[in-house]
Amino acid sequence: MQRREFVRLGGVGALGALGAAAGGRTAQLLTGAAAAKPDITLRIAPVIVELAPTRVVSTIGYNGTSPGPILRMREGQPVTVEVINDTDVPELVHWHGLLIPSEVDGSEEECTPAVEAHGRRVYQFTPRPAGTRWYHTHTMAMDDLHRGSYTGQFGFLMIESGQNPGHYDQEVFLALRDWEPFFTSELMDTDEQNQKWPQTERPAVLDTRPNGLEVSAALYSINDKALGAGEPIRVKPGQRVLMHILNASAIENRALALPGHQFMILALDGNPVPTPRAIDQLFIGPGERIDAYVEMNNPGVWILGAPEDDIRNAGLGVVIEYASQRRQPQWIAPGPPSWDYTLFGHSPAPPKANEPERKIIDLRFEKLPRGRGPFNSFLVNGKEYPHEQEFVLRQGMPYRLIMRNRTDDAHPLHLHRHVFELVEIYGKSTAGILKDTVVAPYYGRAVVDFVADQPGLTLFHCHIQQHMDFGFKALFRYA
Repeated sequence: MQRREFVRLGGVGALGALGAAAGGRTAQLLTGAAAAKPDITLRIAPVIVELAPTRVVSTIGYNGTSPGPILRMREGQPVTVEVINDTDVPELVHWHGLLIPSEVDGSEEECTPAVEAHGRRVYQFTPRPAGTRWYHTHTMAMDDLHRGSYTGQFGFLMIESGQNPGHYDQEVFLALRDWEPFFTSELMDTDEQNQKWPQTERPAVLDTRPNGLEVSAALYSINDKALGAGEPIRVKPGQRVLMHILNASAIENRALALPGHQFMILALDGNPVPTPRAIDQLFIGPGERIDAYVEMNNPGVWILGAPEDDIRNAGLGVVIEYASQRRQPQWIAPGPPSWDYTLFGHSPAPPKANEPERKIIDLRFEKLPRGRGPFNSFLVNGKEYPHEQEFVLRQGMPYRLIMRNRTDDAHPLHLHRHVFELVEIYGKSTAGILKDTVVAPYYGRAVVDFVADQPGLTLFHCHIQQHMDFGFKALFRYA
């Protein structure tokens, strides 16, 4: 076959251009006749998810499924979304990665109105920027493992530009997911394993108090099927398969590998990377997205899944089946983790003589074992949320966030309604990588730049549900 060159999804390559594209901050909450004909309707209601013939989960989803439908919107074209809540509790839908006003962003902290129990709301906004985004509930869960992102309320959101969307032979959407969460006092995460980065924020004296209850799971899936259930992804030799990968977990960072193949990374969080590069293993935190293509040049029947045997065997995988191949799916353990954000960036340019000075916002993250009864609590600059007037932005000013992770967890950190540029991580400088969520390493530091070009309340938080629930968030305000 003739391979066709993939043209990256439409996007912009600079923070300034992103800010300019976000002009026209029209957003409305519509009622009555104005809301009569929405472009998209999302119905929040109980759903049944058959992960495998012997594993059926009851949860809350969108439009009768989990994941919800893949939504497609046109960049810059106003859209009207009706949200119908058929549950007994208020709900919020967050449009993760969009540059939209706070009143429709889907966050209680930003004063987005909730969709009341058995109620409806209609929102109108202009979606930007182009790329792979997603939508999900943004309600707090606290000690209720049937609320918030522990439920099945999530789905892909594709913002399409007017440019050629790209050429490839097959496109697949893969959402990594954990199910049936439970509380445990056992250390469940693997953030410290294979740690190779400098621990620049490691405290001189570690807190040795017993850890509080954490959330874990023992059942996983990609989309709505556990490994071995459902249909495989069927491919042909020589095909180029574009994969949109989302970590929709409420709990944990995840790795992913496909034996005998490599992922050519094209975009992170929907934004094209400056240096597309092939890598044999992905690492993706809750809330992050990776767009990559895989050249199907190693015929067989393979497992695309988590490197950890227990996680993969508990469902986090999917079978890749080449045409005319009928055999047992094969798994070959990958080598050491190879993920490094800086591989996909470029060297920082020297500062320009007339470049405005960035204002520094220093953020320190700490964990208090059993700080909230049986649960851990988390501090930002020495205190739990809320932070009143501590983080005040001035419109148009460039900022640098220095995020110091002084905990023994790797935290996926999300800034609402803005895109930031990664400038330092793992003790290395980089440039050109635009994201909205980044995993700050265990006892490490992540530094990002952004421009305050989205007036309104702006939430910053860890995307692990329990961490956010118990203090790990802050609200940025515009002066």
